[in-house]
Amino acid sequence: MPVLGRTRRFGRATLLAALGAVVALVAIAAVMLGPRLIGDEAERDHVAEFYTQPEGAADGAPGTLVRSERLDGALLGTTAWRIMYRTRDVDGRPVVATGIVATPDGTAPHDGRTVLAWAHPTTGVADACTPSRMFDPYLDVEGIRVMLDRGYTVVATDYVGMGTEGPDSYLVGVTAGNSVLDSVRAARALDGAHAGSKTVLWGHSQGGQAVLFAAERAKTYAPELTVLAAAVAAPAADLTALLGSHLDDLSGTTIGSYAFSAYSQVYAGRGARLDTVLTPAAIGILPQMNALCLLTQNKELHRIAAPVVGTFFAHNPESVEPWATLLRENSAGGRTFTAPLFVAQGAKDKLVLPADTERFVAHEKQQGMNVTYHSAADGDHGTVAYLSLPALTAWLNSVGA
Repeated sequence: MPVLGRTRRFGRATLLAALGAVVALVAIAAVMLGPRLIGDEAERDHVAEFYTQPEGAADGAPGTLVRSERLDGALLGTTAWRIMYRTRDVDGRPVVATGIVATPDGTAPHDGRTVLAWAHPTTGVADACTPSRMFDPYLDVEGIRVMLDRGYTVVATDYVGMGTEGPDSYLVGVTAGNSVLDSVRAARALDGAHAGSKTVLWGHSQGGQAVLFAAERAKTYAPELTVLAAAVAAPAADLTALLGSHLDDLSGTTIGSYAFSAYSQVYAGRGARLDTVLTPAAIGILPQMNALCLLTQNKELHRIAAPVVGTFFAHNPESVEPWATLLRENSAGGRTFTAPLFVAQGAKDKLVLPADTERFVAHEKQQGMNVTYHSAADGDHGTVAYLSLPALTAWLNSVGA
């Protein structure tokens, strides 16, 4: 009995200690997250006003600021802003993009902080899908805490046409790459961001394509920037292979809805008519598909897309012009760059297939580029960026970024 009694007292003591630990963790979380969430909520009342584009907003040099505002809900130990800035589209026309900037508090290096330019994966193309406009604008910046703790100033573009007037730029490589590079310029123009010229590029999926085009174009488009490293996770590098793998499934219908709508607008002058590649049923669902956001409205996207799966494409885009040429032009690998490249791929990815990424890596290596390939054994398309963060940070250390 005495032994049993001691066991009971020990059990009660353990339970109390555990409850105390939980209470302490909740208290810590409240201290850390409370002010940020309160700030995020306070911004809801006026956030839409920020995205109203002033007359003549696009007029000015690429990378210059149209406007900025401090974010009340900044991450712990940081200062953050929402920004609107100028960039250029694939035809060289002035356009506007938005995004966020976050920088660690404290003294910055004398030559400024290295800038980490993040390019997000597909969220959709409607205004409601704009990452910087969301309740938590940091949520889609994969690894933001890790990068801030490295001392980087982080800038995350929304891309052209998301949340602002302008052409839809979904998977339009040059426009996307320009928006990434000009986001760095915009961060450098922001008082208090302490952004220097040294730059690291990091993107996932759609953002992987944007980063690869940014790295390929940096030397000529933004020569004042020093790109120390480029990193991508499950990049949409080869659009012909990507779409070819999903002609008859939900992924192909969703990606096709976003991409072919964008291309039909951007490349209308080159004969990019939807009725030359999509069926009438597919064309009929595009307005509904393009009004919805990926992940947050997947159930509705799948409901709309399901009836045309297998009959979305009238022809394989690879066999129809100008679509075949447009897919090649918007695939990465057309130019080499000197910055080291890190490519992460989930072995369980069913969207960007490992074999396609491995072919891209082999192509880049054949061109003489410095490429490090990391396979995440348990990674799928949604988790590969997070699962690869330890390998990415080790690689950044190894290349001096």
